[in-house]
Parts: sequence; C-alpha cells; structure tokens
Amino acid sequence: MANLLASLRGTMNSGSHDVLNAVLPLLKLLTITLIGLLLAHPRFKIAPKSTFRLLSKLVFALFLPCLIFTHLGPCISYKSIVRWWFIPVNIVISTGIGCVLGFAVALICRPPPEFFRFTVIMTAFGNTGNLPLAVVSSVCHNVENPFGPDCYGPAVAYVSFSQWVSVLLVYTLVYHMMEPPLEFYEVIDDRVEIQEITEEDLDRQSIHGDAQANDLSRPLLVEAEWPGIEDKETEHCKTPLIARLFNSMPGFSHTALPELDPPEFGSENSPKSMRCLAEAKVIRKIRIVAEKTPIHHILQPAIIASLLAIFVGMIPKLKDLCFGDDAVLGFLTDSLDIMAGAMVPSAMLVLGGMLTEGPNESRLGLRTSIGIMVARLLVLPLLGIGVVLLADRWGLLMAGDELYKFVLLLQYTTPSAILLGAIASLRGYGVSEASSLLFWQHVLALVSLSVYLTVYFKWLLSSG
Repeated sequence: MANLLASLRGTMNSGSHDVLNAVLPLLKLLTITLIGLLLAHPRFKIAPKSTFRLLSKLVFALFLPCLIFTHLGPCISYKSIVRWWFIPVNIVISTGIGCVLGFAVALICRPPPEFFRFTVIMTAFGNTGNLPLAVVSSVCHNVENPFGPDCYGPAVAYVSFSQWVSVLLVYTLVYHMMEPPLEFYEVIDDRVEIQEITEEDLDRQSIHGDAQANDLSRPLLVEAEWPGIEDKETEHCKTPLIARLFNSMPGFSHTALPELDPPEFGSENSPKSMRCLAEAKVIRKIRIVAEKTPIHHILQPAIIASLLAIFVGMIPKLKDLCFGDDAVLGFLTDSLDIMAGAMVPSAMLVLGGMLTEGPNESRLGLRTSIGIMVARLLVLPLLGIGVVLLADRWGLLMAGDELYKFVLLLQYTTPSAILLGAIASLRGYGVSEASSLLFWQHVLALVSLSVYLTVYFKWLLSSG
C-alpha cells in the first residue's frame, strides 16, 4: 500500500512538474505582452502608436535578422542541412492539412460566400516566425527545461531554418488566394476607400501633417510583421486579377488589364491554328500572373540573414572566422547577439500593442469564427502529433533529438500568422475579419498552447 501511494505521489508530482514547465514560459510571454498592452492603452497613453510602429520596424529589420544569423550560423553545416530536411517539409505538410481543415470548416460552417477562400487561408497558415521563436526562447530560458541547458541555440536554429518556406508560401499562394472574389468584388470593394490624390492634396498634407495622421490611423496589425506595407501596393493588388484573366463575366471591365490578344499568325480559322491561339493566350495569362506575383518581397531582412548564415556556416573557414571563442570577427557576432536579445521582448510588446486595438467588427459570422479557431488551435495540433509520430516511426527524423520534434510539433500549434493581416490589407480583402480572428486566436492560444505544451513535454520526455 505504501509503495502504491508513493507511486501515485510520484506520478502526480511528475504531472504537475510537466504542467509547470509548459505554463511558466507562456506566463513569461504573457507578462511582456500585458506590459505592451498597458503601454499602448488609450487610458494610460504611456507609449503612442508611433512608438510601436518604430519598434515593429526594429524587430523586422534588425533584431530578428541578428537573432537568426547569430544562432543559425554556428549550427548549420552540410550535414545539418541533410539532417534537418524534414523541417521545411513539415511546414508544407502542416499547411496542406490546414487547407483541408479550412475547406471542411467552410463547408460545415457556411460562411458568407465572399469569405469562403478567406476561411481556408486563416485556418491553413500558422505563425511560424516570431511566436515560435518567442516560445522556444522562453522554454529554454527556464533552467529546468526538458531539453537541457544548451537548447536555446539549436531551438532558434530549427525555427529559423523553416522561415523561408513560410515566406515563400505567403508571397505566392496566400497572396493570390487573398485576392477579392470576382463575384463579390463590388461588395468587398465598398469597404476599401480608394481616393485619388492630387498635387494640391499632397501639398496640403505636407503642410498640415495629414499624411502622418493617416499613417497612425492604420491598425497596428497591418504593419506588425510587415512594416512599410503601404509602399508595396501595386496597380492590381486590390483587384481580382486572376479571376478577370481566366473568367469572362458580364459587368466587369477588362480594360485595366494588359492586352491579352497575341499577334495574329497562321492562316484561316483552322482547328490547329485556333488551338495554338488558345494555348498562346493561356501562356500569356500565366506569365501576367507570374509577373504580378510579388515574389521579390521574399528577400526580407530575416530571409537575407538566413541565407547569409547558411552561406557562412557551410564554409568552415568563414564559420571559424565569425563564430567561436577565438573567432577574429567574434566582436561583431557578439554585438549582433546583444541586439538579438531584444527580439523576443520587442515582438511581445508589439503584440500587446496590437491587442490593445481590440477585435474589429467582422461579417464572417460567429459560427465560422469559432470553427476556424477550433480547427486551428485544437484539431490541427492533434493531427500534427500523428504526423510527427509517423515520421519518427518511419525513421524520417533525427533519432534522440526531442527538441527537434518539439519544434516540429510547435509548427502545428500556433495561431494564424499575423502576416495574413498585412496581406489582407494589401489585397483589400477581409481586413477587419482578419483583425478580429487574429485577436481572438491569440487570446485563446494561451490556453491551447498551455494544454499542448504539457502534452508535448509528457510525450517527449516519456519517449526520450
């Protein structure tokens, strides 16, 4: 009997220890976020919105690239790239499963027809950047973390290694899926105020400061992970370009698009010449879509830092020059490492400032919003456990590296990417709906992350 009681007591102590290890890192992040919320709250007015915009730009252009370079560089090599191949593949798998879940949510919850694709996107694409970096940093900051005292560097390297895939998907697939639906273009477009600005207006703005006021009136969500988005707008970014190219519907003008008719060639209207003509039109339409895809935006500071870290890490002489106790350029990497330490608290402060603005009014519907959050925060992590478990059994993962598995699991557990709000603003489609969903997802993610981190720690420690 005494042995049974001792065993039960040990099990309870072990369970409570796992819960504590899962909750404490999130409480630390929550504390920083609440500080940001208080600083930005209109009642206190300690820090204006312009301060958080500047801090967001520093995270985007300085702190995050420094963090990636100083921790990915020392860990990367030819051998590690071969061993880490499943990390970017896992991003694609999680996005694919998320798309299927989003499609199921759209079929079951029946959102307004103009938000069908929006439902799929918000379910499929999770935050694989700042938030996972913050979580692994907070977990590894704990002395009693389950992955050992040296987990911080490898954890940041694992998360950083997958960012290029996420950014590539956002600026290709997500960008085009977020274009306003052609059938409801007028409905969506009514919510986007587009005004022609004359030279007199510009002079008046320069005198009275209206431009700065308009800049501060934009939600912080729009620039939380993509500062300067207003400079990225193009001629067709707020129009259903693909739908207009590949569909012919009455009531919509095609005059704004490039001329699609190729030069006439061949002779009469023979079936062969008509088939060649149709093929030429399709190829030209595809080329126009490719030209309008903002793929050049993928070269953000974080991605450049990742590529530079991989380049330096794969050349042993350069690696020894930059990293290590006796490195000639050690003073430089140490300086970057000091600035990298500001990334996580700054990102959490910006998140708190974003949450201060509260949820915007949404026309998505309560049932659909709940469906997206349940699928993203509860169902997808369960499927992620199955994917990682199968991959481990099939020998696709690094044996004995529980931190590696934890980062893979974390890719299924985060809320929708904040960058989706910026894309929604850029395309003029579902901006307030994205803001509302991102607000409630990040609020509820505190509970879901606590539950799943406990499950992950319990599983990984038992399997290890």
